[in-house]
Amino acid sequence: MFTAREVATVLGMSAGRLRSYLRSGMVAPSRGDDGELRFTFQDLVLLRKAEGLVAGRIAPQRVHRVLRKLRERLPDGVPLSGVNLAAEGREILIDDGQVRWRPDSGQVVFDFARLARDEGASVTPLLRVRQPGRPANDDAEQLSALELYERACAIEEPSPGEARELYRRALVRDPDYADAHVNLGRLLHEANEVHAALLHYRAALKARPQDPTAAFNVGVALEDLGLGAEAIEAYEKAIACDPNSADAHYNVARLLEQAGKPEIAIRHLLIYRQLTRRK
Repeated sequence: MFTAREVATVLGMSAGRLRSYLRSGMVAPSRGDDGELRFTFQDLVLLRKAEGLVAGRIAPQRVHRVLRKLRERLPDGVPLSGVNLAAEGREILIDDGQVRWRPDSGQVVFDFARLARDEGASVTPLLRVRQPGRPANDDAEQLSALELYERACAIEEPSPGEARELYRRALVRDPDYADAHVNLGRLLHEANEVHAALLHYRAALKARPQDPTAAFNVGVALEDLGLGAEAIEAYEKAIACDPNSADAHYNVARLLEQAGKPEIAIRHLLIYRQLTRRK
């Protein structure tokens, strides 16, 4: 449990802003034996989401109003902290992993990219122009690991499947190519092939033991697989490699809170706040 002062410190929030969130009923902290407000980690998560929306230039009053309506629409037992909120322009959208919708009206907003992915469909480009001097695919056997890697990087967004194949070819040339393992793992992870992604993240760490990105991605994959204790170790490894990894501090804090270690979690949250304040 966290005091109001700790909440304000971690989130960089003024006392007045915190009081406004309390008045809106967004969070309902308990009180300790001394009468002081006590906030849960879930309260911190929700307040951080709200502050993120305000930082996206959405008026605090609108954020309060939308979150009140959202609370009314959610089924019993579903906390606000478990809902993904996103600012799209001046709109606030809810993403429950299946659909995106507007909390004020309940109107569904179609996500065509997700629809295509879920239905197994694909979008065919009208025309792909070959860059001058760029080898055709059938020349790939003659390329070095570095050249295959660079070509894969260039086509990740329009052709992730082709990029994965190029990364695999690069790894045939050089099995210890850490960057290729990380990028291939990320593409597999995005395709929900989490176990395969984890193998490549770990291969990257074996080839380059102090790689903070690989260590962090191992943590994300383990967390996605429901292995919280192992994920904590991976995030701590990422922090050891890069003490300024704000995301690693935040993620390990969340898992430590869930593991019943709030006193350690708050230290990581304070570091997270210090790091994000610098940016």
